[in-house]
Amino acid sequence: MRMLLLAVGCAASLSANAENFSVNIPQLQDEGKQVVMKLVSTLGGELKAAKEEGGAIAAINVCNTKAQPLTESVSEGSGWIVERTSLKLRNPNNAPDDWEKAVLEKFESQTQQGANIKKLGYSQVLVDEQGRKVFRMMKAIPVADQCLACHGKQIKPELEERIQTLYPEDKATGFSAGDLRGAFTLKKYL
Repeated sequence: MRMLLLAVGCAASLSANAENFSVNIPQLQDEGKQVVMKLVSTLGGELKAAKEEGGAIAAINVCNTKAQPLTESVSEGSGWIVERTSLKLRNPNNAPDDWEKAVLEKFESQTQQGANIKKLGYSQVLVDEQGRKVFRMMKAIPVADQCLACHGKQIKPELEERIQTLYPEDKATGFSAGDLRGAFTLKKYL
């Protein structure tokens, strides 16, 4: 894959496959952040309501049955392709591609050096295998206190059993508050 890198936070003009195009990076970043905020609000609201009504087991059921449809709904309504990924997956369908894995590893390294996870983001303009220009963006997801019931080091046995039933290949436990859980990953074809 031929990749074109732009400095994050500036507008730039590139030449790709002998075709010139302009990209307004700040505008795309702002749009991407709005899409992430919508997904966080939508999914977070569903998880909070489920947890209040039926505890952590109800919340894990929402993750299993509603997270993907809600993510797809936000994607369809925004014109962006939106997903979630991690280096420690709960759902193997969310495995990172090579670009995402490299960004996640960069986030992990930055986190270990003291970076504020809430502010970690990365974007790039690429040309894909089909010659299409695509803006890619990732926004880190920190582990919050409320995440620890399902992703922490001490998961209640009945919840751990439910997680193993729904996600037999689960690797998304052992986190502490403030750790890097994963990232929202977005694409927009230009």
